[in-house]
Amino acid sequence: MPAAKKKILVIVTNADEYQKVGLRTGLWLGELTHFWDFAEERGFTMDIASPSGGKIPLDPESLTRQMLDAEGTGKRYQDRAFMDLLTDTMKVSDAEIDDYDAIYLTGGHGVMFDFPQSEDLEALIARFYETGRVVATVCHGAAGLLNVTLSNGEPLIKGKRVTGFSWPEEELANRAEAVPYNVQEDLKKLGADYSTAAQPFASYVVEDGRLITGQNPSSARAVAEAVVKQLAGE
Repeated sequence: MPAAKKKILVIVTNADEYQKVGLRTGLWLGELTHFWDFAEERGFTMDIASPSGGKIPLDPESLTRQMLDAEGTGKRYQDRAFMDLLTDTMKVSDAEIDDYDAIYLTGGHGVMFDFPQSEDLEALIARFYETGRVVATVCHGAAGLLNVTLSNGEPLIKGKRVTGFSWPEEELANRAEAVPYNVQEDLKKLGADYSTAAQPFASYVVEDGRLITGQNPSSARAVAEAVVKQLAGE
């Protein structure tokens, strides 16, 4: 593991709509704020990057009163300085890996459309993993792992224990007909040992060494806890 700098690179989506239907999407805000709050409280700093850089769209479903009330997301949504972090994000291709201890891929359905299509992101994730750094995802962020290949030619997730947004959760969210693929099945097709919580939308995190994955929006804080614990050497 590289010498700790207590800094994490957070990846968010640039995609703001589905392709098959007119629904809008983007970053699921709570998956950023819940992770950020926990890590920041423990002395970590973070930078935000996206495949294309620039302004980040927010999934409107993540901005309902119910979601904004959950675990303080609404407070961040009203914080001008925090929200300004999403107005002009760094391009993934401009990130310097030596500046960070870990990479964290947020979700929101938007990531399904640009994370697996970004060769720069796939290369960056592989470099993080192969240089002893922590790779973490939550919810649909696991889609960003689908095309990551290590230097030995094998998929990063082959033989690894992982989780991510489940197909039953897609159905319950009324997005089964809108999404371009099934994250759960695609992870399994690549040889990942995929598992879920007993109940949909319950917090659930899987750790396989330096690979940390969370199942759904409720898991973002728990992912942060696992990442911080690893980086602190606990």
